[in-house]
Amino acid sequence: MATHNDTGHWGEERAAEFLQKEGFRIVVKNYRHRHAEIDLIAEKDKLLIFVEVKTRSGTGFGMPEEFVNYTKTRLIMKAAEQYIFDNDWMFDVRFDIISVLILPNGNLNIRHIKDAFC
Repeated sequence: MATHNDTGHWGEERAAEFLQKEGFRIVVKNYRHRHAEIDLIAEKDKLLIFVEVKTRSGTGFGMPEEFVNYTKTRLIMKAAEQYIFDNDWMFDVRFDIISVLILPNGNLNIRHIKDAFC
């Protein structure tokens, strides 16, 4: 497995821990539908949150969240639509991004961007 895949998986784990500390329940990790993958699906107060996690070890090419493009958001929304249908979800949903930036000193900067796209 490539190093960037390891970093991405590691970042998803940090994002899941972050959400759990904020009172979210992780429902599914790495949900797949056709060509799309949703990194995390979480729930809190009858709100279902579809989360894209982006992890980077530097900002030379931009902040992690800047790598969520139009095509990616459309794929996530299609997969979310299928998840909602399959699970007969009848409450509100939201699409978030969690940006995980590994700082040079090894610390993390985690940003939770709510309602990042719709």
